Amino acid sequence: MSDYFLHPSAVVDEGAAIGPGSKIWHYCHVSSGAKLGARCILGQNVMIGPRVVIGDGCKIQNNVSIYEAVTLEDEVFCGPSCVFTNVLTPRAFVERKSEFAPTLVKRGATIGANATIVCGVTIGRYAMIGAGAVVTKDIPDHGLAVGNPARRCGWVSRTGEVLAADLVCPRTGERYRERAGILELIASK
Repeated sequence: MSDYFLHPSAVVDEGAAIGPGSKIWHYCHVSSGAKLGARCILGQNVMIGPRVVIGDGCKIQNNVSIYEAVTLEDEVFCGPSCVFTNVLTPRAFVERKSEFAPTLVKRGATIGANATIVCGVTIGRYAMIGAGAVVTKDIPDHGLAVGNPARRCGWVSRTGEVLAADLVCPRTGERYRERAGILELIASK
């Protein structure tokens, strides 16, 4: 534990791997077999399930549970109380652990507060999911998605700025282009 911070009220099960520089705050639980990268921050009351993989530099805000079959790549932001599922048709009286559907959140994506990510989807690199959205289908790289069900309504830059029609990031000046429903970076300053 010397290379990461663990609040006294938090629990890390034996067999969990925690990267250096990570901070695990009040009332968190990291399950056996989970892998948490370097420089991650887990806010209060975060639960990381068994065999969950979380990349470097992720920030998971308060009251988030990340269940088995979910993978977060590097630098993912999960807003407060966002929800991940791992089974499409749960029933308390039916065992469905063999039906866990993998969910992938790619590098740099942001998930807003109280959003729900239904299992089996992929959220693309640097995508942004609006607060309260319900993601039931894949979201492309740089996609801005809102609503229930969530639909792509625009594009965001690598730094999270909503892009206007010219597809130039107002923060960095990076220029993008859209081709066949895919956004790609074409020039950076």
